[in-house]
Amino acid sequence: MDYTQIKTEKRGNILLLTMNRPDRLNAWTPKMAEEQADAIQKANDDPDIGAIVMTGEGRGFCAGADIEGTFKTRLDGKDPGNDTAGGSGGMPRGVDWIELVRSSKPMIAAVNGPAVGIGVTMILPFDVIVAAEEAKFGMVFVKMGIVPELASSHFLVSRMGWGHANEMMLSGRLYLAAEAQEKGLCEYVVPGDKLMDKAFSIAAQIAENPSRQLRMTKELLTQNACTTDLTAAQKRETDALKICWTTPEHHEAVDAFLNKRKPDFKKAAKSAAE
Repeated sequence: MDYTQIKTEKRGNILLLTMNRPDRLNAWTPKMAEEQADAIQKANDDPDIGAIVMTGEGRGFCAGADIEGTFKTRLDGKDPGNDTAGGSGGMPRGVDWIELVRSSKPMIAAVNGPAVGIGVTMILPFDVIVAAEEAKFGMVFVKMGIVPELASSHFLVSRMGWGHANEMMLSGRLYLAAEAQEKGLCEYVVPGDKLMDKAFSIAAQIAENPSRQLRMTKELLTQNACTTDLTAAQKRETDALKICWTTPEHHEAVDAFLNKRKPDFKKAAKSAAE
């Protein structure tokens, strides 16, 4: 797929995915979603990639859905992207964003400027959110006469808690990065010129770990984070552990520990596959 609304760059074992409509503050379109999904899937299929960082080109992260390309098009009776989901534009057919993100290699959002509407909801299921001091966050759906999407009424509560999530969604106001961090929406706030360094530092630390076990851990977090069935939660972990015990990555970790050396997970996985 040729990309026209995003760009990608490999930096060592990290993929940098940049939304690339700076003249529109990277306003989201179904086409952008298709390109994002394609790039993420390719990174997941690339054994040399350990983590993904996503940011926006220019002074904005993502100013929400492109009004003319999504809302206006729909009101005119045209389908903006063969979408199956409602809300802010709706993901194009074949793109299950939540499933993609939560089953993906670790994903870090580097929020460099305004993130509004789907600019927030698309990153709520990410593993870590880092924001520049000048970033702003807004769940402005009610102000557009619609409701939030992408399971954000679940994820926002998970990140911020019941009261803060209610206030943010029902008021539709903008939150400065410092307040967003204080209330749990993002993990880090740093000066703008340090944003990518921080995001890549986190990504690099995570990417040192074995990819298979990282994705298994993400699956456990997705399934167990809100469950009240602790027996089922433990069973999922035990079943995953039984798989891990047989993997070359686990054997490599134990051998490296006993021999006081750094484990080489990629080499172990590659050797086992040959």
